[in-house]
Amino acid sequence: MGRNGKSEVEEQNLDLERELPEGEEGENPRTAQAAPAERVSEVEKLREERDALVDRLARMQAEFDNARKRAAKEQQEFRDYALVDTIKTIIPVLDSFNRALQSSPEKSEFHTGVELIHKQLLDALAKLGVKQISARGEQFDPRYHEAIEMVDTEDAEDHQVLEELQRGYRLKERLLRPAMVKVARNSRK
Repeated sequence: MGRNGKSEVEEQNLDLERELPEGEEGENPRTAQAAPAERVSEVEKLREERDALVDRLARMQAEFDNARKRAAKEQQEFRDYALVDTIKTIIPVLDSFNRALQSSPEKSEFHTGVELIHKQLLDALAKLGVKQISARGEQFDPRYHEAIEMVDTEDAEDHQVLEELQRGYRLKERLLRPAMVKVARNSRK
């Protein structure tokens, strides 16, 4: 048995390049005979290895930080747009309210009540971030408007929205439904 309870066979199988040098009292003959150039190159190897590990650690920390930020952003987007499907099912109800209000121009109590409910629904959706897309009199924008008909006229500028057939909506910056519009085609311009 050798020192520290290890057999001499085990000592011979050790990787001497990875082993730390022994203390003062039991000097390893191989280390004692090593030239100063070998020691310097070994120190350089250790420095390079340390630098590589530090670099790898910094990259892994940056990668982890980016993943954390990406997950937080995805969660925020999910919260912001989780209502999209629900709002899309409410939009046809708004259309029905608009048609009901346009079909009965008289100012009865019933008409006033329908107007009040319509306004409350619009206010509730506005609190959630739903905005109506303005169309009539605006320049045609294919991002927000869907042209149903082109009308030849000289009374309006080319590509100006003449009439809104169905109102468009968006949730924050996401388009829920484009506005269906009639667009002017002015051939003299």
